[in-house]
Amino acid sequence: MKVAIIGLGSVGSAVATAVKNTGLVHEIALFDRDSIRARATAEDLGHATAFSHDVKITAVNNYRGIRGSEIVIIAAGANQKPGQTRTDLLIANNNVICDIVPRIMANVDSKKVKLIIVTNPLDVMVMVAQKISKLPPARVIGTGTMLDSARLRTILSRQLSVSTQSINAYVLGEHGDSSMINWSSACIGGVDLGTFCRQTKNNLPTTTRKTIEHRVHNSAYEIIKGRGATWDGIAGAVADLVRCIINDEQRILTVSTVDGVIVKDTALSMPRIVGNAGVLATLTPKMDAPESAALRRSAKIIRKNYDTIGKTSNSMAN
Repeated sequence: MKVAIIGLGSVGSAVATAVKNTGLVHEIALFDRDSIRARATAEDLGHATAFSHDVKITAVNNYRGIRGSEIVIIAAGANQKPGQTRTDLLIANNNVICDIVPRIMANVDSKKVKLIIVTNPLDVMVMVAQKISKLPPARVIGTGTMLDSARLRTILSRQLSVSTQSINAYVLGEHGDSSMINWSSACIGGVDLGTFCRQTKNNLPTTTRKTIEHRVHNSAYEIIKGRGATWDGIAGAVADLVRCIINDEQRILTVSTVDGVIVKDTALSMPRIVGNAGVLATLTPKMDAPESAALRRSAKIIRKNYDTIGKTSNSMAN
């Protein structure tokens, strides 16, 4: 399978490495408006293939070079700087997506291609890309809260001394500050979280859960403060999503896609079955009343941010 990656900043380059390391693709086409950076990335990554999987890595200087790609990963756009929120990138990255998506669609098979969106603010960019591409929502997929959920599982793993692989716990809603933790459905090894804590003599009171929520919400900001950007975590999420699609694993991932589960025609993250055709089904997990309210509030924030783009565009046109 051929995969194209658009945008080769710190995130896009890390995504390219992670996708290459899956061993599931035979060719990766790399495009960046900085053609020198694209060529350098392709050359460096090409050298790395000598130590792992034999993948053809090419730098392309126009969108014709992505032809034949069944998955196109969009990682272009401005990244968060220290002190910025994801929504601070709204207008700038909307312009990027509006420029890129038509060029992509002119060079791919619209009956087969899947778009994976990484650009922030993630959920809004999924909505923009789906509208412009005219692809079925199931084939325009944002990485959503895959990384947020991984952060939650990692924190719980350390707190409870159990492998992350045994933890099923999800962050839902926006990939952003309004995301919510679905504590009601969290389980470990098939045992609900409360029962697990009682049986293993672990203590997870409300105050500790609030601390965990704070850490999940602020992980990206802490990493950006110390490192300038986050890239390894999201690269791992993208590679996992690519693997799930190529292998038709029909695994449950908290990806973002446009639907009306919470708010009509709004993209947000829910547990979804993902396979070769994209998103196959959306699941609604058990929630208590405060969690349901938090999820709806998150969806409304996403919708408001999306509507802001239209209002801004109209005012600029006038």
